[in-house]
Amino acid sequence: MNVKMMQVGPIGTNCYFLIDPDSRQLAVIDPGDEPERIQQAIEETGMEVSYILLTHGHYDHTTAVPALHRVYPAAKIYIHPADANGTGGRIFPLAGQVEDLLFYEEGDTLALGSLTIQVLHTPGHSQGSVTLKVGDVLFTGDTLFAGDCGRTDLPGGSWEQILDSLGRLGRLDGNFHVLPGHMDTSTLDQERKVNRYLKEGMSR
Repeated sequence: MNVKMMQVGPIGTNCYFLIDPDSRQLAVIDPGDEPERIQQAIEETGMEVSYILLTHGHYDHTTAVPALHRVYPAAKIYIHPADANGTGGRIFPLAGQVEDLLFYEEGDTLALGSLTIQVLHTPGHSQGSVTLKVGDVLFTGDTLFAGDCGRTDLPGGSWEQILDSLGRLGRLDGNFHVLPGHMDTSTLDQERKVNRYLKEGMSR
């Protein structure tokens, strides 16, 4: 398993490429903007795009999806159904733009070659926020950041829910690489030590 990261858009969203080198398959996670840059980076890998996966529906994580869908029409696009339609505005721009949008929910799994992508529903930043667990990696979107957590004051946000979601992540067995939607990466052990929001969630 290989993971590559690039920052896109005006607020530096972390877009990830999850790669299974044996099968030469790739999943794009949270292509938030700059589809041409993302496409160029994909082509440089030489891999086949099997999925476009969204941790949630906010515009800064999904803006490049329609353009990438036109370039890679065979790639399956997944989002949690609670974030697929939303308000139909800037917060949830996929509504009506991707006809063959697919949905994943708690407990679902996707195969990427030899890799298994497990879906954890972690609402709070939005109702449809998910964390994608692959091996020892957590793609946490805007739920868990290095030393912080996502905001809950946007439509669909809930402080109580994000604390429950953070507690769930903190109680996962073992250490994980934490790959968030913005800013620096971390590890779950590090966040258990320093992240007061994760600690608060775990204490509930």
